[in-house]
Amino acid sequence: MEPIAIISIFVLAVFVGFEVVSKVSSTLHTPLMSGANAIHGVILVGAIIVTSHSETNLELGLSVAAIILATINMIGGFVVTDRMLEMFKGKKSEKKEAK
Repeated sequence: MEPIAIISIFVLAVFVGFEVVSKVSSTLHTPLMSGANAIHGVILVGAIIVTSHSETNLELGLSVAAIILATINMIGGFVVTDRMLEMFKGKKSEKKEAK
C-alpha cells in the first residue's frame, strides 16, 4: 500500500473514532470501559507473543515498547473504571461509616 493511502486511512479512523466516542453517554461509559479493558488484556498477551518471536533488536525494542504501552493502557483503564464505579455508589455507605 502507498504511504498516502495508509495515512488517509489513519486520519479517517481518528475522526470516526472521535465521533463514536464523543457520542457515548456517561452512563454507558463504565460498561464500555470494562469491555475495553478486556480487549487491552488480549492486546497485552498478543504483544508478549510477538516479543517471543522477535528476531532483530528493532523488533525486540518495538515489542517491549508495545508491552509497556499496553500495560499502562490496561492499568489506566482499570483505575478509571474503579473511579467511575465509586461515583455511582450512594451516600448511604458514608452515613453507615459515620455511625
